[in-house]
Amino acid sequence: MTPEVNLLYQQACSAEYKEDYTTAVQKLTEALKLAGNDVMLYTKLAGVYSEMGEYDKALAAYAKVAELKPSDGYIYISVGSIYENQGKYKEALDAYNKVAQMCPEYLYNYLNIANVQYQLRNYKDAIENYNKFLATYSQHAEARENLANSYMNDGNYTSAANEYENLYVKNPAGFKDYANFGLALYRLKNYEKASTFLEKAVEADPDNITARISLALSYQELEKDDLALAQYDVIFRQQPGLNSLRLDYGNLLADMGKDEAAIANYRIYIQNYPQDARAYQNIGVIYKRMNKLDDVIANYEKALALQKDKRNIDLVEDLAECYHMKKDYPNALKYYNEVLLVKKDDYNLKYNKALVLHAMDDYNDAIAIYTDLLKQKSDDSAVKNNLTAAYVALGEDYLNDKNFSLAASAFEQATTLGTKDSYAYYGLAKAYRACDLDDKAAAAYEKAIALSPDNSEYSSEYAEFISATNKPVVVPASEQTEETGEIKEITLTVEPETPSNADTTLANKSLIAKGDENYKSQKYDESIKNYQEALKLNPSDEITLLKIGNIYKIKNDNKNALDFYKKAIVVNPNYADGWFNLGLVYANEENTSKAKECFHRVVTLDPSYGYAYYALALAYDQDGNEKEALDNYRIFLTRNKDEAVAKIVKERIKALEK
Repeated sequence: MTPEVNLLYQQACSAEYKEDYTTAVQKLTEALKLAGNDVMLYTKLAGVYSEMGEYDKALAAYAKVAELKPSDGYIYISVGSIYENQGKYKEALDAYNKVAQMCPEYLYNYLNIANVQYQLRNYKDAIENYNKFLATYSQHAEARENLANSYMNDGNYTSAANEYENLYVKNPAGFKDYANFGLALYRLKNYEKASTFLEKAVEADPDNITARISLALSYQELEKDDLALAQYDVIFRQQPGLNSLRLDYGNLLADMGKDEAAIANYRIYIQNYPQDARAYQNIGVIYKRMNKLDDVIANYEKALALQKDKRNIDLVEDLAECYHMKKDYPNALKYYNEVLLVKKDDYNLKYNKALVLHAMDDYNDAIAIYTDLLKQKSDDSAVKNNLTAAYVALGEDYLNDKNFSLAASAFEQATTLGTKDSYAYYGLAKAYRACDLDDKAAAAYEKAIALSPDNSEYSSEYAEFISATNKPVVVPASEQTEETGEIKEITLTVEPETPSNADTTLANKSLIAKGDENYKSQKYDESIKNYQEALKLNPSDEITLLKIGNIYKIKNDNKNALDFYKKAIVVNPNYADGWFNLGLVYANEENTSKAKECFHRVVTLDPSYGYAYYALALAYDQDGNEKEALDNYRIFLTRNKDEAVAKIVKERIKALEK
């Protein structure tokens, strides 16, 4: 460089220092006229153009430098920086890659490459290069923050949370990325810690809707419903059109027992996202709680229609049960069959299917299932009673069709199972008689009369049978009762009388009375046997099913208690006591969600059921939902006559109101 050129170069440097870029360019241009191939002059000119924002001219100058000195890889650092400033990230990446090829010792270039890859959303490669950079420059806070953000965007929430944690611990006062740290923790289901940092994010920036949403959802997962509700209120004030959040908001309202508001928000969500099956399903769940079966079915059907490729099998099962409760047996059967393709060995599902087939008079298929179930649980009295009833009904069908051999076989199966249904023996007698098996017919007639001595139809027909066959009359003149040992006289008559099941009813009441007596004496096993014998005479007695459930509850056998309480409400879906006791067992198992569902059902069926409000209040109290707890405690006091409990409740209300 000649003295004249050097002077111009120095003047250009001085002008650049004073930010007089026009003069700097002028001096460098004059210098290049004298020394047109000077690399230093072109490098300086490129730098000045870059500072002026004249990026195309700067790039042209760097291109000249590369032409004059092709071995200089460092110029591509500046080229890459210019492309970054222009938002041309692919070109910037190409430039930084040239630096990496030509100057591998320049480790800082890993940061340049990673930053550009981050802008290109190539997070996996960005993560790799940030880690390479940090292997040397481990204290570089910006690189670590960018690495954490890359992990977040790549869905690696564990690594992201670890990086944010390290940044926070090293510099808590300077840490600002509360929102992303909280979101990473939320994604990891660490809701308690997530809410702590999301609270800081919202405090620092009240308009950060993303942080508020994550905070509301975290509170929701923690069942801090009132805090979640407060966040939703702010969110919808700031952005009332944020309808994508209406589903979660509806879920919160449903959990809080605000059913109508929940349904309203689900419907807003559906207007905007009509193909999301979850909203219809959740509406159905609320209607089920309200015992509006038609509405439940309509919404469940819509949800399943939207789940063509991957149907929620639990929802299908729930729908089958709804149709079953509605006594729409063909649809119940259709959905039970679908569920059983997946849950092939589910005992209760098979039993429900058998009940539906039984109700549809498809006795043979029902019998096949009952029989299979008894092989698994030989002591299941409900299944055994229904199997017996199915055989009796099947025998009656065969009798009506004059298929006497099959009728006899069906009635024989019923009697083998130990039925006390006199009609089973009466039908068997008719079938035997038609098959000319007179001795067997006579024995069956006698058994039928012994079980129902007041049934004149049996007596008359037996007398006619004796007369027709010219057999000596063998009258079952007496029958020793099991309860008293007394002799009860039985007289045949040919006068028609109104059929009666008085003896069955009397036996049923006697067995229940024995059960009650054993229960009072705390002879629980004997009491259960008495009640189960009574159920053989009347399988649809929800009160007796409830009593058995109560004994199992006393014995801390929650599994069997649940089983019998569920049977009680299947027999009578509107049985408030059954729902209440079922809720108590769920509460005992700390399944407050199921418990609340049962107690809500009770107050829907019977708004005057005071202790259901008390149980609801306790459940909400346990969940930390003070508002709902207080509401239900107060309702309980309006329906309560138990002063001791009322005193406890009043003290709890005072504690919650503080």
